[in-house]
Amino acid sequence: MPRWLWWLKQLTRKLWLRATLIGLLGVVAAVLAAVVERYIPWDLPGSIGADAIDSLLNVIATSMLAVTTFSLSVMTSAFGSATSNVTPRATRLLVEDRTTQNVLSSFIGSFLFGIVGIVVLKTGAYGDRGRLILFGMTIAVIVLIVVTLLRWIDHLTRLGRVGETTDRVECATREAIEIRRAAPFLGGRPMTGADDLAPGGLCVRAECVGYVRNIDMLALSAGAEQADTDIVLAAIPGAFVYHDTPLAWIAGLRAPDRDEALARRVRTAFAIGHERSFDQDPRFGLAVMSEIASRAMSPAVNDSGTAIDVIGRNARLLGLWAESGRSVSADEVRYPRLRVPPLRTADLFEDAFMLIARDGAGLIEVQLRLRKALLALARMGDDDFRAAALAQAGLAAERAKLALSLDADRRRLFELDI
Repeated sequence: MPRWLWWLKQLTRKLWLRATLIGLLGVVAAVLAAVVERYIPWDLPGSIGADAIDSLLNVIATSMLAVTTFSLSVMTSAFGSATSNVTPRATRLLVEDRTTQNVLSSFIGSFLFGIVGIVVLKTGAYGDRGRLILFGMTIAVIVLIVVTLLRWIDHLTRLGRVGETTDRVECATREAIEIRRAAPFLGGRPMTGADDLAPGGLCVRAECVGYVRNIDMLALSAGAEQADTDIVLAAIPGAFVYHDTPLAWIAGLRAPDRDEALARRVRTAFAIGHERSFDQDPRFGLAVMSEIASRAMSPAVNDSGTAIDVIGRNARLLGLWAESGRSVSADEVRYPRLRVPPLRTADLFEDAFMLIARDGAGLIEVQLRLRKALLALARMGDDDFRAAALAQAGLAAERAKLALSLDADRRRLFELDI
């Protein structure tokens, strides 16, 4: 996606931004009652005393400060639980949870509404009509608080739990797979092999260490069109790059100034960070799912059921990938000047099942489910997909053969037909 849109998407996931915006809304609501007073008809019925409103605003301000502090402590505990029992890589999805952010932001906004309302009320800025408007806004804020608390109570029963966190990881991975299914080569043309790297082409290197998190294909295409050349991507989202790792190759350029300008433009199109992102990287989601299963099989947790559950989830996710085609028609190529390497199916299978096969080699219940899942996947997809499934099934069987202590368990496992 475009670089600015990607940065905007990352920004909207931050808790501080949502809390700031809703907090400002609370401040504006408290001040607005005094500003719009002059535009209200004189014959507005009813009169509210300042003491009555002051009491309500004091209750809101004091209670919301306590509730916000308590909610932050509960949220921190949930994050710690997810880090210990699931995987640290999944904690980011909890931090970006919209429900949690909306609840905390609503509490902070209500607190600021109460504080600012008390301050403005003490200054005498509200007349009879202003106090009536402020009273109506206070009732609306109280209703919002009650609804938010009920929603928060329901959400807390699931926040940080293994099953809930695994669901979030699966949803994020499914979304990444769906995006890659719609654009297998990120909108460019498939790279067919070494022939795509034209002799004498300019190599654009990373110049920093980190993971490729996003590629601005639109900016790359615009640069290639302007320079009337082709760009071949050497790294895709999820790749770990070093200072000298090639990011892309630019074909057919000779003018030094022109080369350097386009190279800077290409380098800027790659967003490189310290951590991988779920957005354009299906492999990361599958690797995190595998980590959850590996953590569940550790001696400290000893939860084979979670590992079996993850095997089923990964099989479901890879089943989606099996349904996608690896070729693109001319109509689907949005950036004809860009050539992109494919996402290898064998890498997806390795990320999804290698850790499970290694750490669960001595657990017959895990090996049985793993072999059944891989053999089922071997009946789906194209030749590469089936070969990758069979290869992982073979590696898992070799590990199980060495780890299983009972001959009966080994016979039961290998009786499953290929």
